[in-house]
Amino acid sequence: MKIKEGFELREMCGENIIVAKGVQNIDFNKIISLNESAAYLWKALVGKEFTPESMAELLRLEYEVSKATALADAQELAKSWQEAGLCE
Repeated sequence: MKIKEGFELREMCGENIIVAKGVQNIDFNKIISLNESAAYLWKALVGKEFTPESMAELLRLEYEVSKATALADAQELAKSWQEAGLCE
């Protein structure tokens, strides 16, 4: 997988959100908010190919979580990013 071009992470009012670049991409009905660990992964993965397994490894390097927990969280996040159209 890879994060699609045209999306970027911004911090607004203390929240991490994903926004689409360009006026034609504005859809205020679909704002995607990321928690701290998801924002960490987004920053680490922009411009790179990744899998849920590589996402889990990044989580384990940054946070004290088990391999199983990291993988389950990474799989859920990857699925939500795919469903939102943020990665391909």
